[in-house]
Amino acid sequence: MTAETPASESENPIDSLRGVPDVDAARDWLNARNIQDIECIVPDLAGVARGKMMPTGKFFSGPVMTMPASIFAQTISGDYPDDDDWFQHNPIDGDLYFKPDYSTLTTVPWESDPTAQLIHDAVTRQGAPVETAPRNVLKRVLKLYEDKGWEPVVAPEIEFYLVRPNTDPDYPLEPPRGRSGRPEVGRQSYSISALNEFDDLIDDIYDLSEQQGLEIDTMIHEEGAAQMEINLRHGQPLALADQVFLFKRTIREAALRHEMYATFMSKPMSNQPGSAMHIHQSVVDKETGLNIFADENGEETQAFLSFIAGHQRFLPRVTCIMAPFVNSYRRFSKTSTAPVNVYWGYDNRTVGLRVPYSNAQARRLENRVPGSDVNPYLAIAASLACGYLGMVHGLKPDSPKSDDCSERSKSLPRGLPEALAKFEKSDEMIEVFGEQFVATYRAIKYEEFETFMSVISPWEREYLLLNV
Repeated sequence: MTAETPASESENPIDSLRGVPDVDAARDWLNARNIQDIECIVPDLAGVARGKMMPTGKFFSGPVMTMPASIFAQTISGDYPDDDDWFQHNPIDGDLYFKPDYSTLTTVPWESDPTAQLIHDAVTRQGAPVETAPRNVLKRVLKLYEDKGWEPVVAPEIEFYLVRPNTDPDYPLEPPRGRSGRPEVGRQSYSISALNEFDDLIDDIYDLSEQQGLEIDTMIHEEGAAQMEINLRHGQPLALADQVFLFKRTIREAALRHEMYATFMSKPMSNQPGSAMHIHQSVVDKETGLNIFADENGEETQAFLSFIAGHQRFLPRVTCIMAPFVNSYRRFSKTSTAPVNVYWGYDNRTVGLRVPYSNAQARRLENRVPGSDVNPYLAIAASLACGYLGMVHGLKPDSPKSDDCSERSKSLPRGLPEALAKFEKSDEMIEVFGEQFVATYRAIKYEEFETFMSVISPWEREYLLLNV
């Protein structure tokens, strides 16, 4: 079924939506593992897993899965924006169809009964991709590269904190106790002994990941107290975004087994560094398989410099995707390891755009701006879009920075409303992402900001109550 070939009322959507070559292989895979239930999931705009649980038999014999279109218009608190143009044109909130991507089929190893999980794509009744579905957004950007004969390669690095269970949001978060019985109090960057404090938990993370086919490259202890980082192996952007999406679920579940929370908040504790999701990016020629960032002599190409320049020009216009919540902007503080600029440099971690030292074939750009709270599909799409626009417009970057730029700001918005204004006024972003996505995303984020503004913070009670 295509957008040009609408389904008739008598047509069974399941035939056209699930008519893929590996459906029989999926059925055999599930039967061989005696899988009783399937979690049919789809990431929403915040990266939250939405979907339905259904018995395996019903999955294959019943009608195609549907859910209300409004699942892509929810705020992180479960509300809906009043000024979303989509609702004005779709007041009845009809169903969307969800097409399974069998390449994502895997087990849910923390469930007590044999259970599988399967990521789905959102389509209209006519089979057209839903513009506001995050996987479709990333596919839209990847199509731009495909049309040029390019194939992007990415490798995300995800930071997160382990914290003691916190059931009262009025109380600040605290580091958990490790096997020594003591919580961390100081900075322990790259400490093996600090990592070993959580050996049992880390073993569970590796075990649960392996059972799902998720590949961890390395795991380190980051700068903050009980702050960890997982590096994933480089690969195709959609597959890596799926992995990040599933990793977040996995790490949270593993932490709960050990009476801890794992949080991907960008800045969960005021006295600790923020958490990022750095994205390493390169681009290969589809015909030759060679990195287009290096010429035959191993030197940097104009495409590489333009890819950098695209990030410099357009990152400020997609900061609302790289920093999607009010809390995200607390990470952009001077004198921290988080970037406050869009400068670039070689092996310089004080700029937003770092070029790691590597051989020519591995030449890449590391985008250090995104926080760990991002939707991985949208963040990777936005970062690749910046690079793409830089290359097709032949942009040139400024000179690389070799000094400490941690206190030198340049262009990045410092708050969500400012970031949204840059996004919704950018003709380039509207063309890349589509009018419907831009309108819905801005409406959701403005609604979240208004919800935040309705809450009085402890800082206001501390300094304003009796002083103003």
